[in-house]
Amino acid sequence: MLSLASLRARWAALVGSFVAVALGVGVVTVMGLGVAATLDPPVREPERFASSPVVVAGIDTLTVEVERGSGTARVSKKLARPHPVDERLLAGLRKLGPVRTDGTAARDAVGVDAPVAEVRAVVGERARVLTGDDRRRVDPSYERDAEALVAINSLLGTAAGVTAFVSVFVTASTFAFVVALRRREFGLLRMAGATPGQVRRLLLGEALAVGVTASAAGCALGTWGAPVLIRELVAGGVAPSWFALPDSVVWPYHVAFWTGVSVAFAGAWVAALRAGRIGPVEALREASVDTAVLPRSRRVIGVALLAAGLGLLAWRGGTDPAELLKRKTYTTQPMLLITAVAALAPLLVRPLVRLMGAALPGAVGLLVRENAATSVRRTAAVAAPVLVTVALAGSLLGSSATVAGAKAAEAEARTRADFVVTGPAGRLGEWAGRRHGSGGGSGVGAAAGSRGAVDPGTSVVSASASTAVYVKEERTALVRSDARAVTDVAAFAAVSRLPVLAGDVRDLDDRSIVVNEEWERPEVGRSVRVWLGDGRPVRLRIVAVLARGTGDNGAYVTAANAGGAGVDRGEVRVRGGADREAVRAALRESGVGGRVWSAGEWLEANRPQGGAQTRLGLFVVLGIALLYAGIALAGTLLMATSARGAELRSLRLAGATRGQVRVVVAGEALVATAVGAVLGAAVSAVNLAGLAGALGLLGAPVGIWLGAF
Repeated sequence: MLSLASLRARWAALVGSFVAVALGVGVVTVMGLGVAATLDPPVREPERFASSPVVVAGIDTLTVEVERGSGTARVSKKLARPHPVDERLLAGLRKLGPVRTDGTAARDAVGVDAPVAEVRAVVGERARVLTGDDRRRVDPSYERDAEALVAINSLLGTAAGVTAFVSVFVTASTFAFVVALRRREFGLLRMAGATPGQVRRLLLGEALAVGVTASAAGCALGTWGAPVLIRELVAGGVAPSWFALPDSVVWPYHVAFWTGVSVAFAGAWVAALRAGRIGPVEALREASVDTAVLPRSRRVIGVALLAAGLGLLAWRGGTDPAELLKRKTYTTQPMLLITAVAALAPLLVRPLVRLMGAALPGAVGLLVRENAATSVRRTAAVAAPVLVTVALAGSLLGSSATVAGAKAAEAEARTRADFVVTGPAGRLGEWAGRRHGSGGGSGVGAAAGSRGAVDPGTSVVSASASTAVYVKEERTALVRSDARAVTDVAAFAAVSRLPVLAGDVRDLDDRSIVVNEEWERPEVGRSVRVWLGDGRPVRLRIVAVLARGTGDNGAYVTAANAGGAGVDRGEVRVRGGADREAVRAALRESGVGGRVWSAGEWLEANRPQGGAQTRLGLFVVLGIALLYAGIALAGTLLMATSARGAELRSLRLAGATRGQVRVVVAGEALVATAVGAVLGAAVSAVNLAGLAGALGLLGAPVGIWLGAF
């Protein structure tokens, strides 16, 4: 009852916590309902072979046996080029009934109108037999939709995690400030005979009441917000057009409600322990100067978190630098450092305020500076949400832009081409074969024929195909590595500038491979067993090792090991003294079958900008942080101003005008905001420095790109 009576009297002090928890529960509810929609998508009818009861599809996975503990297990990876349904199998299927094809050249699947048992008997292990909903596996949209659902799941899960973190952060900061404002009240309770346990239970009871009511309001808010989120995901192209909420699901509401109650309780726990240590003598306290603002326990926790954050950053950089380039890592990595700096903020507030406030002029400036420096807890409470927002914004946007910028700089450094030709594998392959013969070629002019002839020897052309190779590492994992298959090694060496660490790319032939240093034992001359893009096993000799880079330095093989992939790119380098425009015109007139780009145009078109999911994920996280910052700032300033009535009246009695009082209050808020921004910028700088160090360790271009996102 005392807790409820205290809530009625102190509602202004806890309205910020109520809104923060309600908003957090609402966001978690929305994200939970979105995740539920990805786990239980609506059943869709097949598109490609809807009229066929049975679909026979070529093998599209590579399955090998790897070690698992004391035994073995079979693991699979998607093939870069699925097997076609061959003529022999097709003839056998036609004996069973009508066979439908969709006219695709690859003929990776056919529809069969026959009993499934008879089809399975004919097919055996040579292909896959699909029935019912499994027929959708051969639809063009199947993999795209599956990848979209995984991306949405990851996006919503990350947003929910960040929401929970910021909710605890804001709630803990609010309750800590509440305890600081109510020291005299708790001292009076102790003087009236209340035990430390009763004081703690009073504060925890308030937190429980706030948590329950705010969580209920948040669940209602989430029910309204979930359909809005689904519509925006579909409209933004992040989710498929058929993506919808499930008809009846309750677990997201339970998760969100109890998360909200737990957040409120956890946020108040440390503050309640501090409130229980307040003695009766605090009832006589009149001074506004904050003392003992950083207890030993908080100092130890802050230093430990700071050491853990910096240590984790250094450990990841030393053991697996590529991990720091992943979105999930640079989204969660700053949280330890943010919490550490927030815990140590009272130690940093006073010197920062005096440093920044030294430039404030006049008596009003003096009051602003001294009030902010004296009331450390109030300044730290206002600075905390700004710290979270600036640190998350700087770390997330800066990391995303830096990774994208490094990838773009790496792609630019890898090529010496003046023009790039891209197009469908079939059409571009015909052009490459017609212009350069079976082995590739090195002169556009020699191949131009009667249409757009160019003087032979004016340029070098390298045609290549996108494929993949697979390797078993440490006998426990099957790893896929994207690769390019080149038709002419000499031409490829002339138009490329790969980051070679050992060996020579020009030694590449049909019995060898170029790998990067991420491979197990990347030693020149070592023979490795790999599976090609179509699943064929071969043994190839390593002739060159590339720097790992940002992850785009894949393997290189010759066309003989392309696994059936067709040419989809041609790179053209104009020799010295030749007319660039004449070469461009000859390319366009030679029946290229694709688009002719300048190297700059192609690099710009393929510059990593982050997908729709990445951009939406970052903006959702930052939007949550910004909204919470506004809530926390408003709540803290409301509490602080309501508790400063006597102080502000004293200023008026001393001769200050209403305008000067407003300037003092606003100035203190601005100084506290600036402190939070400086601390947040420091956290961002540490994270970005760690990312730049990781790029250097990976052999990628080093720098901080703030405008590449």
